[in-house]
Amino acid sequence: MVENLDHFDRALLRALQQDAALSQRELADIVGLSQNACWRRLHALRERGLIQRQTVRLDPVVLGLGLTVFVMVRTRHHSRDWLDRFRDAVTAVPNVIDFYRIAGDYDYMLKIVTTDMNAFDEIYRGLIARVELDTVTSYMAMEAICDRRDLPL
Repeated sequence: MVENLDHFDRALLRALQQDAALSQRELADIVGLSQNACWRRLHALRERGLIQRQTVRLDPVVLGLGLTVFVMVRTRHHSRDWLDRFRDAVTAVPNVIDFYRIAGDYDYMLKIVTTDMNAFDEIYRGLIARVELDTVTSYMAMEAICDRRDLPL
């Protein structure tokens, strides 16, 4: 946990995680600060890197991206050159919305959102054409029980 965050900073961050479109006046009212004090704290939180960016959460199903696939990748290659090619191949696919290097039985995990199984198969074929992978195991999500939760503060 980040040190030197008081209850105002935590309240600001919690409120922004819930709704980044809140005005400074609304934020100030929520946390009990003046607008100027709220602005100074927000500026300081950005300067410290605690607030990286403000975004909008979109509904993937409404956008026609109803299939979520978690792809587990194992590789025999661990060189910097291979990793650079793999990273480039994965990040070139806009449907990959999360990409992690992990510990355990697999080396990498990708979260892919797409329209359907045929579209996923095209993404898969594109990846294996660009970089050699040892084992690829895919898990199709049936239901998002808890997705994109706010960070605990």
